[in-house]
Amino acid sequence: MPYILGAVLASYLYGKFNLMVFLIGLSAALLVQLSTHLTGEVYDIKEDRLSITLEKNFFSGGTGVLVENLIPQKKVKILTGVFIFLALFAGLILQFYFKTGKWTLALGISGIICGFFYSKPPLRWVQRGIGEILIGYAFGWLAVVSGFYIQVSRFDNLPFLISLPVAFSIVNVILINEYPDYPADLQTGKRNILVRIGKEKAAKLYAALVVLSGLSFFLGLFKGLPGRSALFYLPVLATAIVIAVFMVNGGYKDRIKLEKMCAATILVNLGTTLSCILGLLF
Repeated sequence: MPYILGAVLASYLYGKFNLMVFLIGLSAALLVQLSTHLTGEVYDIKEDRLSITLEKNFFSGGTGVLVENLIPQKKVKILTGVFIFLALFAGLILQFYFKTGKWTLALGISGIICGFFYSKPPLRWVQRGIGEILIGYAFGWLAVVSGFYIQVSRFDNLPFLISLPVAFSIVNVILINEYPDYPADLQTGKRNILVRIGKEKAAKLYAALVVLSGLSFFLGLFKGLPGRSALFYLPVLATAIVIAVFMVNGGYKDRIKLEKMCAATILVNLGTTLSCILGLLF
């Protein structure tokens, strides 16, 4: 959806939209995302096994496919390599056949580095305390700006600004999903932000990111995002504030509430992006 937002914004600002470029770029983005998920299944398997027994909920422990040995790890690694190859091939077509701009491949490769090495050694961003930041970059700024850039072959201030609320909200998705995995991550030495700062401080960080997401969204309204986007966004913001209040008040201690808040945080992220898209289209 952030990629779609970037493409819609290019059409809104410059009246340019190449359907084939859009579809190839979308395919590449999906391939990179799939490779990221598969790599996580392989290299987080130790934590996933523990999560199932320690504090399992719908949003923790991966899919369980590799944990239950339903598919050999080797096949998943091969499939990951195929996805990355196809994504790079799509980038080559975009840059050199469709002439989408000299930064096309560089943007795509930066996303691959963030996603592929999120869980995979030796970089393994997730245990270095910067994985959440890189996900904010890849699923926020990069996705929006890439969707915009390959349509118009240039950068612009508005896509950068609009990407901020998306980035802040996706970081919260990662952050809150670390709560059910916390016991397993702690035991296996997975030093993500939650493990580093603890649950109480992370709950305050969650609330701060909600504030930053809201402020940056409304700043975007002053810089060119259509005012009608706010009509779609207000219910999303209200939901985010309610979750933030629950988090700060220790709602994460209740497993059932935490699972619901994990789901709602994903909806907030999707709703933030969708609010911008709908504002631009209607």
